[in-house]
This record gives sequence, structure tokens and C-alpha cells, in this order.
Amino acid sequence: MLSRRLLFFGGKGGVGKTTLASATALTLADRRLRTLLVSTDPAHSTSDILRADLGPEPIPVVADCWAMELDPEREADRYIADVKDRIAESVAPRLVAEVERQIDIARASPGATEAALFERFTRVLEQEGREFDRVVFDTAPTGQTLQLLSLPEQMSAWVTGLIGRRRKLTAAGRMWRNVAGAAAGEAASDDDPVLQALEERRARFLRARGVLVDAEQTAFVFVVLPERLPIWETARAAQALDKHGIPVAGILVNQVLPDDLSGDFADRRKAREAKYLGKIQQDLGEWPLWRVPMREEDPVGTDSLRELGYSIWDAYGMLPNKTHEVSIDVKTGG
Repeated sequence: MLSRRLLFFGGKGGVGKTTLASATALTLADRRLRTLLVSTDPAHSTSDILRADLGPEPIPVVADCWAMELDPEREADRYIADVKDRIAESVAPRLVAEVERQIDIARASPGATEAALFERFTRVLEQEGREFDRVVFDTAPTGQTLQLLSLPEQMSAWVTGLIGRRRKLTAAGRMWRNVAGAAAGEAASDDDPVLQALEERRARFLRARGVLVDAEQTAFVFVVLPERLPIWETARAAQALDKHGIPVAGILVNQVLPDDLSGDFADRRKAREAKYLGKIQQDLGEWPLWRVPMREEDPVGTDSLRELGYSIWDAYGMLPNKTHEVSIDVKTGG
């Protein structure tokens, strides 16, 4: 799993995604693999756990490890500003104010924030991500993540429809100019900036889709607790990712009680946990299951997180060799 270039950590809120994603990223970096840790979780827990002031651009955390946090609301505002700039270049001045008003209304519509975040996500894959051997994503809770990862198909289809309508409008305008001549006004440029922007966006969505479903490049890892609701939610989410063709590499079962824990209370907790561990094996056993023992204290800071990463992946014999690798170009696959 750690040989994949793109690693996604997901699961229900509060199961330890941020901790395990950060621990894995630091462990990969310690193997001399240039690693980028990207958080798409609006809770901004990555800054807290790394004790670093993260923002929308990568900053160095330790040797060979950089990190960044994507704020969905900030990305939505930036996305809308970009759309307004493009519109101002391609519509008549008298229409700009009304078009911008409609765009502001669209900003508040359901799905607008997710669409903007996905735009930024695709740019991470094609820009920042190309400079690294590994890119580790600490994702938002399951429902938001599934919505984000299903967007390549939805937005590709949506943009394809916009392209078709734009071409029809362009063709109709040309026909009118042929009939009306000079009375039709100035002819539009053959290089339609709106059409070009739509086609470039569709191409980027399709490239992102190609990367997400490529099992040689991408792996999705679910983090689950031995409790009823996380198990139920993870089983549903794994099926949803399978439906979209996104490869699930395995399940990290977090906070498993240590074997040497004893006492009446511990024995009762272990009996309850054993029931849920059996449920995990039953519902999620088609994927590799990796157990992470519960610790006395939550790991915070790079040293503690690195030690956690080693304890997990070394125990399962999955640590990569200490060597630099050549990064894959997402645009070409080469």
C-alpha cells in the first residue's frame, strides 16, 4: 500500500484519520521519500497535531515532508472570484453586474463549496503533487469525502453539457451574422475564452478521474474504531468507493485495547471489543485489516507521530526502502 503515490485516509469523524495520515506521511518522509500531506478537513486538526501553522500552500514540516490545509470556504471564495474574472472578459459590460449577482447566488447553493474544493484538489494533483514522491490526503469525514471523490464523474458530465450548449450558442451567433451582416454587430473571436475554459476544465476532471481509479497510483485507506457506528459507516463507504472504481487498499482498525490490559473493567471492555472486531472481520474482511493498539496518550508532534507510524508499518513489514524515487507526472502518467 505504501508504494502507491497517492494515499487517502478517510473514515467517520473522530476515528483518528488525521493522526494516522500524519504519522504515515512522516514515516514516508523519514524513508527519504519527498512527501506532501494535504488536509481537506475543515476542522484543521492537522495544524494542531503537527504543531505547525499550515495554510493553502505547502510548507516544510521536517526533512522531506511538507504539509498544507485546504479551507473549503476560502477555496469557494477564490473559485468564485476566478469565475467573475473570466466572465468579465467574455460578456458585454452592461451584463457584468447582473451576471456577477447570479454568480453570488450560486455561491450559496448546495454543492458550490464541494465543487470549489474539488477544483483545488485537481490542481494539487497536477501542480504541487507532481513535485513529490508521495501525496497523503487527510480527508474530511466520510460523507463529505465520498461527495468529493464522486465529483469527477458528475462535473465532467455537467461541463460536457455546458460545452454543448456553448457551441450551439456560438453556431447560432454565426448563423445570425451570416443573415444580418453588419447589422449583427462585431463578430466574436474564433478563440472563445469561455469554451476554452470549459474544455480545459473537463480535461482536468477526466485526468483526475483517471488518477483516482488507477490502483497502481492510488490507494484509499479507511480508519475505523471497533464500535458499531464507525463499522456501519465504513462498510457503506467502501461499497460506494468500489462503485466509483476507487481502489480501497485496506482498513486501519484504530485504538484496539492492548493484550496486557487486565482487570474486571478491562475484561468487560475486551469482551465487547471482541464482538466488534468480529463484525469488522465479517463486514470488511475482504480488504487487509491492520490493527493499531490504543496508547496511553494521543501522539502530538512530529517525533511522537513518526514513532507511531513506524510501530504500525514496521509491524506489518510494509516500510519502503530508504531511497529517493522519481515522481510520477500526473498529466502524462510518466
